[in-house]
Amino acid sequence: MSSELSPIDKAKFVAAKRAAQFVEDGMRVGLGTGSTAAWLVRCLGEMVREDGLRIRGVPTSARTAQLAREVGIEVISLDEAKWLDLTIDGADEFDGDLNLIKGGGGALLQEKIVATASDQMIVIADIGKEVEHLGAFPLPVEVIPFGWQTTQALVEETLISMDVLGRTSTLRMNGDRPFHTDEGNYILDLHLNRIGNARQLSLVLNQMPGLVENGLFIDICDAVVIGFGNGKVEVRDINAGTSSTERLDFVESDNLFADLGD
Repeated sequence: MSSELSPIDKAKFVAAKRAAQFVEDGMRVGLGTGSTAAWLVRCLGEMVREDGLRIRGVPTSARTAQLAREVGIEVISLDEAKWLDLTIDGADEFDGDLNLIKGGGGALLQEKIVATASDQMIVIADIGKEVEHLGAFPLPVEVIPFGWQTTQALVEETLISMDVLGRTSTLRMNGDRPFHTDEGNYILDLHLNRIGNARQLSLVLNQMPGLVENGLFIDICDAVVIGFGNGKVEVRDINAGTSSTERLDFVESDNLFADLGD
């Protein structure tokens, strides 16, 4: 029941519910990965089942694809879609220019491919994800397993000349084994604390052999839907330069997400 949700879950819920209103009949929609994006998929599934919404979804991970199918959304590949009308995804951090850090769920490569193949990208997040400067959340970078330690050393050496406060990195683990992305790669989490020039850092990182992609999303996000624990929602559109606020009422029968554990 929505009344049993924690404030943080309520914030994610209302952000997802408001963002679902951007989806129109016939759209090809990129479906993000992570806990907030999962709420969106459930909302869209309800609209498909109860309102007859017809959409085709392009998931950014295997687990999002599974959830989308479970709730009744038609799932297609990006190659089948060719181009998307809209992508809605979460973020680990966003700043005032709507630059993002993503990849906490390990799907940053597919997320960036899908987001950049869309007419519009909307981020959904709780208010706690907004920061003045990116970098408090560890920056994920996806690296191929071959020679990953050499790649890690090269990354840390390169960070010396970057405008960051921290320069250490850790291999992301899944229990006692390295975490594997859907593409079979590893994730290095860079503990930077504060990123002074995100655009420069992104360009430099992606020039390194062995590094596939980084979790900085620069000039990709068009709007952010921010949820608050009291049901308030703020929508910021960076292209239009607008910001609007509204409140979404909780319905006692809303139990779409009672079984979401992520």
